[in-house]
Amino acid sequence: MPKTKVIMIGSVAIGGSNPVAVQSMTNTKTYDIDSTVGQIKQLEDAGCDIVRISIPDNASVEALPEIKKRTDLPIVADIHFKPTLAVKAIENGADKIRVNPGTIRNTDRFKEIIEAATQKDIPIRIGANSGSVPEKYQKLKHSDLAKALVESTMETISIFEAEGFENIVLSCKASDVIETIKAYEELSKNTDYPLHLGITEAGTLQSGCIKSATGLAPLLHKGIGDTIRVSLTADPVEEVKAAYKILSALDIRKRGADVISCPSCARCNIDMISLANKVEQALAGQSKPMKVAVMGCEVNGPQEAKEADFGIAAGKENGLLFKKGKIIGKFKESELFDLLMKEIESKE
Repeated sequence: MPKTKVIMIGSVAIGGSNPVAVQSMTNTKTYDIDSTVGQIKQLEDAGCDIVRISIPDNASVEALPEIKKRTDLPIVADIHFKPTLAVKAIENGADKIRVNPGTIRNTDRFKEIIEAATQKDIPIRIGANSGSVPEKYQKLKHSDLAKALVESTMETISIFEAEGFENIVLSCKASDVIETIKAYEELSKNTDYPLHLGITEAGTLQSGCIKSATGLAPLLHKGIGDTIRVSLTADPVEEVKAAYKILSALDIRKRGADVISCPSCARCNIDMISLANKVEQALAGQSKPMKVAVMGCEVNGPQEAKEADFGIAAGKENGLLFKKGKIIGKFKESELFDLLMKEIESKE
């Protein structure tokens, strides 16, 4: 795929050859500054690069300067229905604005936002969404959702470009995986602006992760996408974790432990499920990339464990412990977890 334009969101560069950036969104009341900043810190610790906050009212936009003072992460102000809040958010220090063609319908109001963003030299994301397609595209939406999303986005781009504004990021999200893939593929053919990927309203933790991975992986594998958000009805930190799992599986960007484990079968002679879950939970806060294998029998276990940074290949009531391809020793099942953690903690 051809490279997209490079756009700066605060201190984070996206597009071009820059790494795919991970984004999430706070679910606190934005005007509750302490709670919002606390959640932003949690997201930052999890590896989030960019955070979006809702600006639905004056109290929220007035909180923005203090939020900015207390975090280093780039802040994206999410605006719907009220263009005046977008202008105020820009004045109050937002690093980027997200507007929706379906909720800000007046061209003149877009021009006000564009003028303010130009003065502050910050980007605007044109974020089309299947739940808020503009009225003129409603009929098309029901016959070809992807086309409706792309056409409404391209129309909005033309408004921005007519004002000489090209500091733009784009998204075309739907809750339908196939339509989302089609929309982004088409959009990537028609523009070189950076693309923010996501499956909107993907669902709860498990189903949302599955839908997001199914939709984002084909696009990312083709080189489409410069930032991603895994939208979940869950703690936003889970969105960041899931994003890195997707990027790591595609060998695009790695963070934390990649625990590989066998599904277990009749050949397994240890409590494989409990051991694998215990290892994964213990390494949940790990930020440095590493591959950890927890295997339950002699069929695939030894090779998988040998090829990982750290690994267990279990036998009957015991198992071999591996580090960087070498056998550390053979130990009882009851000892394996503690010994594995000890080796990981002493990796330096």
